[in-house]
Amino acid sequence: MAVERPSPRPGLSAFDGAAIVVGIVVGVGLFRSPPVVAANVPNELAYMAVWVAGGLIAVIGGLCYAELGSAFPSAGGEYRYLQRAFGRPLAVLFAWARGAVIQTGAIAVVAFAYADYAQQLAPLGERGPAIHAAVAVAALTGLNLIGRGGAVGVQRLLSMALVFALVVLVPIVAAGVALGVLPAPPAPPPPSEATTGALGLAMVFVLLTYGGWNEAAYLGEDLRDPGRDTVRVLVLGLGAVAAIYLIVNLAFLAVLGLDGLRAADAVGADLMRATVGEGGAWGVSLAVCIAALSTLNATIFTGARTSYALGRDVRVLGWLGGWRPGGENPAPALVLQAAVSLALIAFGAAARDGFQAMVDYTAPTFWFFMLLVGLAVIRLRMTQPDAPRPFRTPLYPATPILFCLTCAYLLYSSIAYTGLGALLGVGVLLAGAPLVWAILRDEADHNRKAPAQGE
Repeated sequence: MAVERPSPRPGLSAFDGAAIVVGIVVGVGLFRSPPVVAANVPNELAYMAVWVAGGLIAVIGGLCYAELGSAFPSAGGEYRYLQRAFGRPLAVLFAWARGAVIQTGAIAVVAFAYADYAQQLAPLGERGPAIHAAVAVAALTGLNLIGRGGAVGVQRLLSMALVFALVVLVPIVAAGVALGVLPAPPAPPPPSEATTGALGLAMVFVLLTYGGWNEAAYLGEDLRDPGRDTVRVLVLGLGAVAAIYLIVNLAFLAVLGLDGLRAADAVGADLMRATVGEGGAWGVSLAVCIAALSTLNATIFTGARTSYALGRDVRVLGWLGGWRPGGENPAPALVLQAAVSLALIAFGAAARDGFQAMVDYTAPTFWFFMLLVGLAVIRLRMTQPDAPRPFRTPLYPATPILFCLTCAYLLYSSIAYTGLGALLGVGVLLAGAPLVWAILRDEADHNRKAPAQGE
């Protein structure tokens, strides 16, 4: 008689899900990506245009994910969507990629972005950023191992750091502009010869900053009403995120100008330093650290669920499918995720810029699988037309086609205009192919040898 294995129990409200997703999306990326974006656009209008375009792309992608998440809710998220649409081998390859490149790389990206600001508050020498990043990953993984309730409770508190951007930062900047007390922005730079490739790289970083909304896919078995709540989490969350990003980026331009943004290392601290002095820079660094920890905690929370789903499916990786009922978490998958993330932090520490090295590492693989998820919306409409779909992507098939074309362009840009980290990430992805073959062959051999079960 088979013993039922522990699995997730629905317990999260739509508000909890929104707090997790908003915590992932609106985080330290908003205070780390703008200088890179500014360096790759010709003028202020183009700068704001790429942020608007990023918001529209995120909304289009969110509509596609809302259909998949409401129709096929699962803790495995994209792993389950790809399995249903394209079969098990591709799904297993995605699980490898998410565990070795995408999610662990994203954790390292956020950890390094957090470390840039933490280093301003507590300098730890030349290797300080890597130390700060590693400590943050280890501490928040420990929090998630203690239990889902504690991790979600802390997430609610950390998400309140977003109030800083709306209640403190924006009014200060608006008052400074209205009263004319802020220093004038630098003179506009001469006309730029920014290429399409440079704009493509700018979009890679803009969409990195918007990234994380897809993590709602991994809350399917945790939400009380996934058919309805998945849509609410994505639509309301992305609307709030887009508004915040546009307001804060207008503030950056008003105070620092495009040249000031290009030269900034910690743009939030530079903005407050220009408005209220060194004390303001220290305060915003602390607030950005809190926002970064919010993103990091939420990313760790959702990240291990793909490995958990893989462990439930693949016999030789069954240990990854362990679920700790007392803590409501996939403990073995959380530990493995932390180990890989810490190894990537060590790799990033050897690079000149750990943040950008990790972006390069994750971007091509991320956009490749996002493209496949967009195609899964179309394929599942064809192969499972009668499956219940509480939410259907509007303007189908134009919406998923537009999303797929965008993903294809970002995949190209992330390979053509990034550094060696991108090649390393692609190499790690390809290294998973023999592992996928070995796993599936082992499963087939096991099924052939297993005695027939008559009862």
